[in-house]
Amino acid sequence: MPYYGYFNGVITPVDQIGVGVTDLGLLRGYGLFDYFLTYGGKPFQWDLYWARFQRSAERMNLPLPLTKEQTYPILMDLLARSGQPDVAFRFLMTGGYAPDSISIVTPNLLILSEPIHPTPDWQYERGIRVILDEYVREMAEVKSTDYKRVMLLNSTIREAGAQDVLYHKDGEISELSRSNIFLVIGNRLVTPNRNILYGVTRRTILDLAKADFQLEKRPVLLSDLYEANEVFTTSTNKKVLPIVHIGDLQIADGQVGPVSKQLLARFHAFTGKQ
Repeated sequence: MPYYGYFNGVITPVDQIGVGVTDLGLLRGYGLFDYFLTYGGKPFQWDLYWARFQRSAERMNLPLPLTKEQTYPILMDLLARSGQPDVAFRFLMTGGYAPDSISIVTPNLLILSEPIHPTPDWQYERGIRVILDEYVREMAEVKSTDYKRVMLLNSTIREAGAQDVLYHKDGEISELSRSNIFLVIGNRLVTPNRNILYGVTRRTILDLAKADFQLEKRPVLLSDLYEANEVFTTSTNKKVLPIVHIGDLQIADGQVGPVSKQLLARFHAFTGKQ
């Protein structure tokens, strides 16, 4: 069965959805999105994802045409049409069609169902490598469609034998290209608290860890990496993914550590995934 999407009130197969060429997402790159999975046929952390999407829309002056209550049945309809037990959902909202190529009149809203693309098992078993890049995303707290930085770096990442990039500026780290970062330093779980997208998986891991770890949400320096016993990244698809090399720095002994494994197991238990 094909995957279906919602576009301004109409549900059709995703491959039949078309957006006009005067859309501000195409003309000006003006758009935002969000992305989440279902577990057991239910949208994961739905309240949190909707709240983030709503905040992003407000920051970009894009009025939402649907309420949270109106959107949920659409998700369930798209899931049912997919014929799959679980799917990924992608919300995409642009500035809409602009006769003068600059003014927002009526935004366009797409809700797409997609197959889930899991992170390869070997990355959890061996950890990943990331390169460093001196950069901070504009409006980092908004999940905008502007990903040109990592796209430009894609060949550099591959040539380095790495899987992602860690952004930093003036000695302070912020986030990976599409995920948050955590440092394990003794019994402390340290994560940046500014110049980041506030990830829902990040928040979930903080909640799952608070009983056993001292949580520090603060500015994190590049120099803090030298103290770290473990480093891992969190996101919708990555869940809890160990990082064993950052630039030229090997983290601890270069092996996946016990805390990363423990928190991944807690996340799986929380989502009902075995």
